Amino acid sequence: MNDRLTYLKLVAVTVIWGGTFVAGRYLAAGVDPLLAASVRFVLASMALLGFLAIARIPLARPSLRQLMRLTALGFFGIYFYNLCFFYGLHYINASRASLIVALNPAVIGLAAWLLFKERVNAPGIVLCLGGAGLVIVSRNPHLLQGAAHAWLGDVLIFGCVVGWGVYSLCSRSLSQSLGPLQTVTWSILLGTVMLIATSVLTGAFTTRGLAAIQPVQWLSLVYLGVLGSALAYVGYYDGIRRIGATRSGAFIALNPLTAVVSGALLLDERLTPAMYAGAGLILLGIYLCNKPLATTRA
Repeated sequence: MNDRLTYLKLVAVTVIWGGTFVAGRYLAAGVDPLLAASVRFVLASMALLGFLAIARIPLARPSLRQLMRLTALGFFGIYFYNLCFFYGLHYINASRASLIVALNPAVIGLAAWLLFKERVNAPGIVLCLGGAGLVIVSRNPHLLQGAAHAWLGDVLIFGCVVGWGVYSLCSRSLSQSLGPLQTVTWSILLGTVMLIATSVLTGAFTTRGLAAIQPVQWLSLVYLGVLGSALAYVGYYDGIRRIGATRSGAFIALNPLTAVVSGALLLDERLTPAMYAGAGLILLGIYLCNKPLATTRA
């Protein structure tokens, strides 16, 4: 029963993350990428600190060793990930980028197997990748036709996969000792400081830039910060704590699907038979990734 609740939470997380692609479209024109990332995580930090205050939960005081690991999480999962993502999109389109990001379950599963000896269902991961690829390619059949410098964008977006892999795998002991909420709060706070410092130094974070943000773009930033970062990150880390990085990471394959569904509902985009087929493969892959461990417990 506890695992079923965890699965539902992870599905909710992927639904929220799917909506971030729609929210991001409203920011694509007119908002500097570094400024958008900085404001997003400032709002996420405020949301997390506000929740702690309302719930009367004191912010944990990590040990020096824990603080160093939290800094690494903030660097790879918040700072490094966002720099690779936003600058990578300067060279390739979002569909091509999402195809590369869909490698996350495979990278997390392989790393978890090598580092922590977690059991990996290879057919399940392959189905997740195949389903995600089918959804993405059917959405944009020309995404593999990159520009002259597309390779640079590919490398940068793959940096997102590496950053998220570190963020997922290195949280294990911290989530057990500090809890998912404290771990996410500290990592986001530290990553936000890094983003703001870089934005200020590069001239992206200015009062003029903030004043130019339109109301609909502020709504998008609130969604990205409060739901897409604060709430979803806590749910994802709680999943890792309960069922492991490999089984939680498999749910990331749902992101392209939920993004497509969000686009159909909010942006009047068309769903195709190939997308439905891809959805079936993703769901079957997630089932297989989670079935072996559930069976051995019985």
